[in-house]
Amino acid sequence: MIKKIALATAFMTLTACQSAYYSAMESVGVHKRDILVDRVEETKESQQDSQQEFQSALERLSTLINFDGGDLQDAYEQLNDDYESSLAAADEVSTNIDKVEDVAEALFDEWADELEEYQSAALKRESSKKLRATERQFEQLLRSMRASEAKMQPVLESLQDNVLYLKHNLNAQAIAAIKGEFTNLKRDIQVLIDDMNRSIEDSNRFIEQMNQS
Repeated sequence: MIKKIALATAFMTLTACQSAYYSAMESVGVHKRDILVDRVEETKESQQDSQQEFQSALERLSTLINFDGGDLQDAYEQLNDDYESSLAAADEVSTNIDKVEDVAEALFDEWADELEEYQSAALKRESSKKLRATERQFEQLLRSMRASEAKMQPVLESLQDNVLYLKHNLNAQAIAAIKGEFTNLKRDIQVLIDDMNRSIEDSNRFIEQMNQS
């Protein structure tokens, strides 16, 4: 019960902080739709960074399993660094998606509330129509973002397994043992990158639509 109360309190505090932030930004002329566009752009950029980190880790692992002389410990440490960078990049993507969802909810709630302030029925209908269209497009974007996000965790787990295995078995036999895992990991990373590309394309379309409306 205490844990639930603490979580509820933290959520309420965060919500209050976000509301205060949006109010402060609006006071200087930056509205929720502007923040939403900026956050979608930031998420897109973090996805692109994440793609590069995952690809780098894959290439490092490929180099390691085809190791042909040199310092094996150094090669392992570079792989571990790439894994840590991939993990940090994935966390950044998830954080940014959460921020996108938060400001979108605030924007749509505000938009819906303001419909009741119209005196003109025609303008109210037109604004309501635009709201529904924007919500539908955002829902598609969010599904795309969450779908690619969900594919990051299995890839991270596979990378972690390989890094941990090599940490305690840093020899030629261990490297040979993970070669079978490499093919699956390579496939999973390519699927992840393809999903992220689709999400990035959806982000571009959403940003374009928001800038035109």
